[in-house]
Amino acid sequence: MSAYQDLSLQERMLLKFEAEEFLYYEADLLDSRRFDEWLNLLADDIHYWMPLRRTTQAKEVEKEFTVPGGMALFDDDKTILTMRIQRLAIGRAWAEDPPSRTRCLISNVRIDSIDEDELTVRSNFKLYRTRLNSEEDSWIGRREDTLRRSEGGFLLCRRHLFLEQTVILSQNLSSLF
Repeated sequence: MSAYQDLSLQERMLLKFEAEEFLYYEADLLDSRRFDEWLNLLADDIHYWMPLRRTTQAKEVEKEFTVPGGMALFDDDKTILTMRIQRLAIGRAWAEDPPSRTRCLISNVRIDSIDEDELTVRSNFKLYRTRLNSEEDSWIGRREDTLRRSEGGFLLCRRHLFLEQTVILSQNLSSLF
């Protein structure tokens, strides 16, 4: 039994509310293109990872996603995420000029476990993106985040994203999830 189940109902409700508020705020920063503020929510040791998903036979469903260290759509640390944000700021990200308009919906937020000052939080997401006059993309999946308590609230120190899609039909994958 994790420490989360040992908490009272009121303590669990408050902790879940705090986690949800953080995730909703973070999504709003990305949708509002307030990328520098978003970077401030990331721990220095962040691991931002999205594995590839493959169609497998039922008997090999555990091999559906690639593993850390293997092929991935994203396998970023804070340095790489910072460079991505800097490219957006100076107009060097051709896939984002003109910029995309996004809306990220977060649902089914649940706390998996507590380990000292870190929470493991699972949620579902839908990221909708439109760009130019006719580009329209949607990605749906689940997230496994680790939030670390800091002086000002939480920092995101791990985000693992698992898409439902096995084939990415969009022209690029430049959005942040």
